[in-house]
Amino acid sequence: MIKLVKADGINEVEFLEKTRQRNSETDKNITAVVSEIIDNVAKYGDKAVRDYTIKFDGKAPETVEVSKEEILNSINLCDEKFVKALKVAAENISDFHKRQVQQSWLTTKNNGVILGQRIRGLAKVGIYVPGGIAAYPSSVLMNTIPAKIAGVGEVIMTTPPMKNGRPNPNIMAAAAIAGVDRVFMIGGAQAVAALAYGTETVPKVDKIVGPGNIFVATAKKLLYGKVDIDMIAGPSEILVLADETANPKFLAADLMSQAEHDKMASAILITNSQKVADETIIEIEKQIQTLSRKDIIEESINNYSAIIVCDSINKAVELANELAPEHLEVCLANPMEYIGKLDNAGSVFLGNYSPEALGDYLAGPNHVLPTSGTARFFSPLSVDSFVKKSSFIYYTENALKNNKDDIIEIAEKEGLTAHANSVKVRF
Repeated sequence: MIKLVKADGINEVEFLEKTRQRNSETDKNITAVVSEIIDNVAKYGDKAVRDYTIKFDGKAPETVEVSKEEILNSINLCDEKFVKALKVAAENISDFHKRQVQQSWLTTKNNGVILGQRIRGLAKVGIYVPGGIAAYPSSVLMNTIPAKIAGVGEVIMTTPPMKNGRPNPNIMAAAAIAGVDRVFMIGGAQAVAALAYGTETVPKVDKIVGPGNIFVATAKKLLYGKVDIDMIAGPSEILVLADETANPKFLAADLMSQAEHDKMASAILITNSQKVADETIIEIEKQIQTLSRKDIIEESINNYSAIIVCDSINKAVELANELAPEHLEVCLANPMEYIGKLDNAGSVFLGNYSPEALGDYLAGPNHVLPTSGTARFFSPLSVDSFVKKSSFIYYTENALKNNKDDIIEIAEKEGLTAHANSVKVRF
């Protein structure tokens, strides 16, 4: 049964603190295991990757790389309605992310000075895609399309094979539609390490993105600095703000849509209506009976979810900004008026007909979002995630001469006399 919390300045604070605690540090034993995997892949390359694949999965595929022909043909192995849906989603995702593209720029000044910034895509990006129970073709689209729009030279995907030794056809279809360049049937921390260091078979990449289990997440965390990563993702979460105009059936369904991701997922409703709170509890108990992931939902609902009843929507907004959720639904009478007040959220869903699932699959904005309160300072995955920027400077002799005294003054105040000297010697 989901908890009912009366906001009084104490109860809701205690609950929110408990929710944050679920994002505790990775188990030291897992870190030790992943560190060993990374070290061995760095030293022994393909052999280590194969050995770990056999150890953890029972066997390794005879051919690790999926041919370009098989990637493209996978579309024919999938249900036509599914392929159509993927293409609609890809078009929306592409349209949204094209609007994020920035251009290199250059400016000149009257004294001959030229300043500018060069923007270009990364050379190679690795995408990790789970292939077991949690196989998400939508993530292939969300990670690949912005990279392609950013101008990434090559997108390399790793994904574990199915039990028959072949790649998941739904994932391959998404890869074909999104434009993935190469696919390797490797999973786990060994796949992440292979992308970071490169092996005889797997290319070394500049950045690794995509979801995975605790071993994959830990590998990405440990390898950050060797390569860039998208983010260190915690358990999924949804926060719904609702007033008396909201539909409890919708609220219950949306809370459980996020709870089914993970036993540690968090689903929270904040409302100023006791009636809405009570009816939502009834709806949860009713709807959960027919859902395939009932056991996962129940554990998430029982341990990390709640319905918080507060005095006002202003208080609800305050709590939302404090929690900084991954997904934030605004089921209020006039949702648009709150856009400028909700400062901390990965993605905001406005109105009763904008469920979180819309953003997960089809609307266009990215579904790779900051979790664990990091929406206070992190942003969703975007085209910017796949570019690098360099500034450039050109000064004439006269321009430098006119500024030399200021440069020398600052350099000498910092005790960096060689910096000062590099300007002095020119005059």
